[in-house]
Amino acid sequence: MVNPVQPQATTDLLPIIDLGLYLENPESPEAQAECKKAADAIRDYGALIVKDPRVTEKDNNDFIDMMEDYFNQPFDVKLKDARPDYGYQVPSRVTPELTEDPKCPKDPHCLDIIDHIPEKNRPLAFDGPDPKWRFFWRVGEQPPTTNFPRLNAEPVVPEAFKDTWTSTMDVWGNTLHCGVLGLAEMIAVGFGLPSKTFVDMARYGPHLLAPTASDLNKYGQVGTVLAGFHYDLNFLTIHGKSRYPGLNIWPRNEAEKLAVRVPDGCLLVQAGKQLEWLTGGVVQAGYHEVIVNENTRRVMDNKTNDRPLWRISSTFFLHMASDSMLRPLEGVFDTEEARKAKYPKTYTGDQVRAELGLIKLMEH
Repeated sequence: MVNPVQPQATTDLLPIIDLGLYLENPESPEAQAECKKAADAIRDYGALIVKDPRVTEKDNNDFIDMMEDYFNQPFDVKLKDARPDYGYQVPSRVTPELTEDPKCPKDPHCLDIIDHIPEKNRPLAFDGPDPKWRFFWRVGEQPPTTNFPRLNAEPVVPEAFKDTWTSTMDVWGNTLHCGVLGLAEMIAVGFGLPSKTFVDMARYGPHLLAPTASDLNKYGQVGTVLAGFHYDLNFLTIHGKSRYPGLNIWPRNEAEKLAVRVPDGCLLVQAGKQLEWLTGGVVQAGYHEVIVNENTRRVMDNKTNDRPLWRISSTFFLHMASDSMLRPLEGVFDTEEARKAKYPKTYTGDQVRAELGLIKLMEH
């Protein structure tokens, strides 16, 4: 019998996109071919690996070190950085463990997807809320005016880290931001759109460096679900390397579960709901989970340093601007089929607020 905790394949199967070719000369035949490869990958898999020459292991390690130290603080100290009156997923604040509810148990479409996944590749059963913390840190330009001020609030800087927090978060956050913006250009070109189509819509978006943190001293048993099966509500999600395995993703057909392995100098990118909306469903938002499996446990048991035993995700959410309009893009994706699907014209900020309400991170 196949062990449901241990995936049978890895993200080594995903296409690797060389962003460096595009950065060097976006008009070159090699870069143009790579753009087509990126668009095909995000359409066919809902995910890809991007190789970015600007990504360094040092910046990722500095970031994870600080996150481990921050989340290893006492509960009450961290709670001072929460702002539940604003809605938790608002830049920038912390959300405590057992706050964020996976949407899937309340979503018939998501439950139907699980029912159609072969049993050996299904996500682990979960009923929420997730036993993970998260910190949201705003990256990028603030909008000069907005109808969604709660989605564009000022950041929180934890008191014990006031001398290093902003610089460390900004260095790694800007690296991920630049990487995913470059990829967004490549995807646009690959789909036959002007290169700045998605980048222009993302200007002033409430982009978030949003690491999750799970206390493996408390939740380190094999089979524990740290983040239940879900998709992301934003445009693109980009992940750096984590020190502990456990992130699984499902490609477009949802038939196979892939354990995430991010090569050095690379990042994992997954499509979010806003990209699905703008493409009229040509690209589908990707599903994923975070669990404790045998590989997680092996790394824990072989740990030789005295670093805090917290699993940190290196996650960045690229958003369309809150005041931009979500609808299938004219010309390429505004088809009769898309118009019949569930992609009505709506403000991005309204889409975000509705999704946050479903996962209990914001009151309507």
